[in-house]
Amino acid sequence: MKLKKPLLYAVIAGVNALSLTAALALTLTGGAIARSQSYNRSAEKWDRDGESTQISCFFSEDAGFTTDSVYALRAEMQSKLSSAINDPNGKLPETPDAYSTPIGTGYVTADSIKNAEADITAVGGDFFLFRDFKRLSGAYFTEDDLMQDGAVIERSLAWKLYGSPNVAGQQIYIDGTQFYIAAVIDDPTDKYEKLTADENPRVYVSYDGAASLPQVQYSAENRGYGMDGGSEAPAKLTKITCYECIMYDPVENFAYNTVNKYLKNMYNGRYSAVNNTERFKPSRMAKAYKKRPLLAVRRDTLVYPYWENASRIAEFKLAPMYFWRTVCFVLPIITAIWLIWQGSRLVKRNGLKLISAVIEAYKKAVYRRRQKKANI
Repeated sequence: MKLKKPLLYAVIAGVNALSLTAALALTLTGGAIARSQSYNRSAEKWDRDGESTQISCFFSEDAGFTTDSVYALRAEMQSKLSSAINDPNGKLPETPDAYSTPIGTGYVTADSIKNAEADITAVGGDFFLFRDFKRLSGAYFTEDDLMQDGAVIERSLAWKLYGSPNVAGQQIYIDGTQFYIAAVIDDPTDKYEKLTADENPRVYVSYDGAASLPQVQYSAENRGYGMDGGSEAPAKLTKITCYECIMYDPVENFAYNTVNKYLKNMYNGRYSAVNNTERFKPSRMAKAYKKRPLLAVRRDTLVYPYWENASRIAEFKLAPMYFWRTVCFVLPIITAIWLIWQGSRLVKRNGLKLISAVIEAYKKAVYRRRQKKANI
C-alpha cells in the first residue's frame, strides 16, 4: 500500500527534522568535548588572526631528541619560513616553543617538616604558554630568570605542605634540593585529564634547576663525561620527550609539514607529530572513525604527558560522534537536492505562467502605489 503524498511528505519532513536535530546535538556535544581540551588551542591565544598552527611532538625515551636538537629544529623552521615568506626586510614571525620531560617521582618537604610524594617534570622554553593551567598564586618562572630554582606546584601539594594555595615564595625541598615556590596552579579539573593524570600531585621545574636533583645526578643517560674519558662533568639534563611550537602558516599544512618532514628524516619511528590546531575538526574526526582502534591501542613506546593522553581520549570519543553527525546530514542533503530538482521541473513546466504571474503582480503593486500617492 502506497502512502498518500501529503502523508509521505509529512514523514519525510519529520525524518529530516530528527536528522537535523541529532546533527545539532552531536555538533554541540562534540564542540564541548573539543573545547575542554584547551591545550590544543594555544595558537588561538597566541595569534588572534588565526594565521599560526600549533604542533606537538612526542618522542620515545631512546629517540635522542635533546636540547641541542631544539636549536637545530628552530633553525630549520626559520629557514623554511624565510624561503616561504621572502620578506625583503628579513623580519620573520615569532615561533614560540616549549619542551619537557618527566624525571620521576620525588619527596617534597617544606619548612614545616611536612612532606608528600610528587611527580616531577622538567620544562623549558615557553612551557606555560602552552598550558591552560589555572594559576592560584605567584608567577611562572622563565628561562630569563637569573636563578633557575623556581618550582610550580599543584594546589593539592601546596595544601599537603602548607595548608594553603597562597604560598608563593615559600621554600620547598625536592629530595633535599632547595627550591622556592614560584607559583601554585590548580589540579587537573577536566574529567579526561583526571583519568590520565597520576594520583601524585605534580611539580614543574626548569631544566637547569632539574640538573641538581638526584634523579638527574645519578642517571647514566644524563651524566656528562670529561674530555679525558674518565672524570665526570657536572650533570646536565638534555633529554626531551615532548616538544611543542606555534608556527606561522603561510599556506595550508606548511608548518606541520616542515616540522614533520625534518623529524621524520632524523627520528623516524621514534616520534609522533600532532597538528593541534586541526586536531578536532569534524571532517578529520569523521574520517578517523575507521582508525578508531588505533586511538585506543598504543603500539609505540613514545612518552605522552597526561594532557596529550586526555586529548587522545577526546579523539576516541569524537570520532564516532562526528561520523554519525555526517550520516545525519545525508538525508537532509538528499531532500534538498530533490526539492531543487522538483522546483526546476516546476519552473520548466510552468515557466511562462510563473513569469506572467510575477509580472502581473508587479504591475498591480505599482498601480496600488500610484493610486495611494494620488489619493494623498
